[in-house]
Amino acid sequence: MLLAALENAPDAMFCLVADAAEPLWVNARARQLEARRNGLPEISGRPVADLVDTALRTGQAQTVHGSLGNDGPMTTATARPMTVGGRAGALVLLEALATDDVHRAQLSLLPPSLPMLPDVSLSGSYHQATDLSVAGGDWYDAVPLGNGRVALVVGDAVGHGVPAAGAMSRLRGAMRSTLLRDAEPAGVVAALDAFAAQMDDVEGTSVFYGVLDAASGRLVYSAAGHPAPLVVLPDGSTSFLAMTPRPPLGSMPGTQAPVHEEVLPQGATLVLFSNGALAGTGIAPAEALDRLGEVAREVLDAPGALDVEAAAGLAAAVAEGVRRPHGWLDDVAVLVAHRRATAQQSLRMDLVAVPSALPGVRRRLSAWLSELGMGEQDRVAVMVAVGEACANSAEHAYRGSEPGPMSVTAQVDVDGVLTVTVRDEGAWRPPDRDPGDRGRGLLIMRQLVDGVTLAEDGGTTVTLSFRLRRTPEEDLDEHRLPDNADVVVDRSGERPVVRARGAVDAAAAEQLRIRMLEASHGGAGPTELDLAGVSLFSSAAVRVVLAMARIARDESWRLVVHAPEGGVTRHVLEISGLDGLVDLR
Repeated sequence: MLLAALENAPDAMFCLVADAAEPLWVNARARQLEARRNGLPEISGRPVADLVDTALRTGQAQTVHGSLGNDGPMTTATARPMTVGGRAGALVLLEALATDDVHRAQLSLLPPSLPMLPDVSLSGSYHQATDLSVAGGDWYDAVPLGNGRVALVVGDAVGHGVPAAGAMSRLRGAMRSTLLRDAEPAGVVAALDAFAAQMDDVEGTSVFYGVLDAASGRLVYSAAGHPAPLVVLPDGSTSFLAMTPRPPLGSMPGTQAPVHEEVLPQGATLVLFSNGALAGTGIAPAEALDRLGEVAREVLDAPGALDVEAAAGLAAAVAEGVRRPHGWLDDVAVLVAHRRATAQQSLRMDLVAVPSALPGVRRRLSAWLSELGMGEQDRVAVMVAVGEACANSAEHAYRGSEPGPMSVTAQVDVDGVLTVTVRDEGAWRPPDRDPGDRGRGLLIMRQLVDGVTLAEDGGTTVTLSFRLRRTPEEDLDEHRLPDNADVVVDRSGERPVVRARGAVDAAAAEQLRIRMLEASHGGAGPTELDLAGVSLFSSAAVRVVLAMARIARDESWRLVVHAPEGGVTRHVLEISGLDGLVDLR
């Protein structure tokens, strides 16, 4: 049975003994491969037989990654020394890697979001090499340091595939740990150099690291074996940052990292890139640099390219511009930092604290947040949190008296932290012990934004804080749900219906929130919720329905929820006090 399982295994297997011209045994998958020396194939031009020789000589397992044959799939070849019938031998395993495996490993290196600063627009992009045998190892990052400073980095590992991605993952972790102690370029590059000297797979990595003061444009930077970034001035002229050559990380430990300084004027654009942006058959380095400059100028000169929303795609446009007719010859990572000519002004609204004022607050705030370049999900989260704060003022602050003033202010500091303040001159009403559909405002706000504070001083002031970040645009249908959960939007009827099925736990509740906000356009239009197919409805899901019900009320429509009578979901909604806030059917 064991031999039958090995024979039909999806990976190629070879059993060899020393000094034999052919393998002692191979499985079905191995027999399908084109054999070279000693009956073994090649990985990216390297004979697997050489891997076996090294394993037999050293007594240690050997591994290599690359494409099988000339243009086959990405494959990991491992040769393990073993004794076969009393003779020295080896077991060779060829494990094919799916394209998605390499891509997922590479994407894990990239930051999940980039900071959004009022003075600098950041954009990042990574494109995998068309030939997977040379893919993996390029990355970029942008780390806010406080006081309007941001660390910018682009790196390129030696090697390809999952191992190169893993090497860069460790280097990125080492870099972020170093930033906690010392963010200055000389110290960071020195620390990375020492780290690479101790890690064979990281040695030889090239990296550019700089610290940009967003407000002043002062850039302090250093590099190891990496090309100098491109600067595009407002008039379209281009140049490359001055750079003192230095060996790649770990290749000559202890080599001093020269530090340079440049001031980027307002309207200037800094383009950081990995070596793949210059790759091209038969192209001299100087010609490749000129071509990159031309591409960057064309991208920035395009109509509306520097608009807040369009600026998020600058890096991808530059990467696409250096693409060859047959694809990217190497991985390409691009990080663009555009220093804005003007920063957005703060927002202030002076209103009367009545429920009818809330839709106007939401519309003006939505427009202002859109001008910041916030993604839809973050924008709606802030709008809902502010709406809850305003609703508390409208409902509680002046109870028993004439409605009084309410102010809403919003501004962004130099580090990209959004602060929204809602103030009234009334009295704060503590929530009831069993508030039902009321008294949950603070809870909802704290779930949607990063920080919530409440102060009572001649009135009530609620301050909401949210760190702005730009997340990669994703198709909502690609969000992962638990295997037994499903949340979709049905638009076939007169109004959108969000249908949930299976166990709506905390993770699925987040998707429920996203779908409902998507279907209702942020709460502006009537939407229904169908829970007939739900087997579990968590407290997190209850909070989502509560938040949407209050938004619907503020926008003068009522949320319809379909939940069968006698069912567990209906019972959960009723004991949560939602039956009086929504139409249960």
